[in-house]
Amino acid sequence: MTTAYESYRAVGRFATAPMMDWTDRRCRAFHRMLSRRALLYTEMVTAAAVIHGDRDRLIGFAEEEHPVALQLGGSDPAMLAEAARIAADRGYDEINLNVGCPSDRVQDGRFGACLMAEPALVARSVAAMKAAVAVPVTVKCRIGIDDQDPEVALDALADAVVAEGVDALWVHARKAWLKGLSPKENRTIPPLDYDRVFRLKQRLDAGSRPVFVGINGGIGSIEEALALAPKVDGVMLGRAAYQTPALLLSVDRQFYGEDTPDGDPVAVVRRMMDYAAAECARGAPLSSITRHMLGLFAGRPGARAWRRILTVASHRPGAGVEVIAEALSAVTQGASLSDEAA
Repeated sequence: MTTAYESYRAVGRFATAPMMDWTDRRCRAFHRMLSRRALLYTEMVTAAAVIHGDRDRLIGFAEEEHPVALQLGGSDPAMLAEAARIAADRGYDEINLNVGCPSDRVQDGRFGACLMAEPALVARSVAAMKAAVAVPVTVKCRIGIDDQDPEVALDALADAVVAEGVDALWVHARKAWLKGLSPKENRTIPPLDYDRVFRLKQRLDAGSRPVFVGINGGIGSIEEALALAPKVDGVMLGRAAYQTPALLLSVDRQFYGEDTPDGDPVAVVRRMMDYAAAECARGAPLSSITRHMLGLFAGRPGARAWRRILTVASHRPGAGVEVIAEALSAVTQGASLSDEAA
């Protein structure tokens, strides 16, 4: 019989990180066309918003997005359990608790990275969510905050949530400095410490049951991800997957041993044109779709023209898929000119 750990590990070998203002449903639709198998995460949504807000707008998703996880923010176990139940009933494959975001707004709400200082509360929250849903409940955290010793802080959080049956720990391998650094600076200035995550994995492996440990932070390419993969259960890419999304085309083959949906980014664009036409017909502005596609041809001939056309023309009133077609033509012409020059 397959264990819960084995089931999650089969799915979570590669994930795209939850990123505020980036990984919305249209971003996820695009990323799913690049990889059938990558585990996709939503933006963080607060438990209160899920319970009291416009659920279709906040946590709506398409069937094609599976496997997809909802990341929740909050620190009230009862509210988190209710939000998790709502999300699971809607069909999410996983509920993730944010214990890593360093923004001031998150700190004011007593959730995110500041919860690294309250492992017992995080554990109660995990226990409440586990009791409310049958899907995996996971935690995404940092290795510590401010003056915490990462050796002590990460173990304390991990041990607390493992005791409550957490299904996975995704660890951003940096501290978060809540005092003195902005959220943007917290993504790059605190030094990476992958070895700390590896030590956590080794220690948990020596326990009574295997625990999934995934690594995140500063991973800039598929090659870097593959180099880290043997020492953990899964790797998670954030900015690299968003800013250079073509790297997702190799995920299914490299991490799951399967063929990619379309090995050619041009074929993905043509599929996105069909998607954009349908979404625009429902009233979505074209720019809400194309903004996620800007980096698709990064490093290739025609990439600058692709970005320029999508950035400028997508915001024009009434803009439709003809804008994407124009941008794609610029890319293919650029590639042809490059071939001729060679």
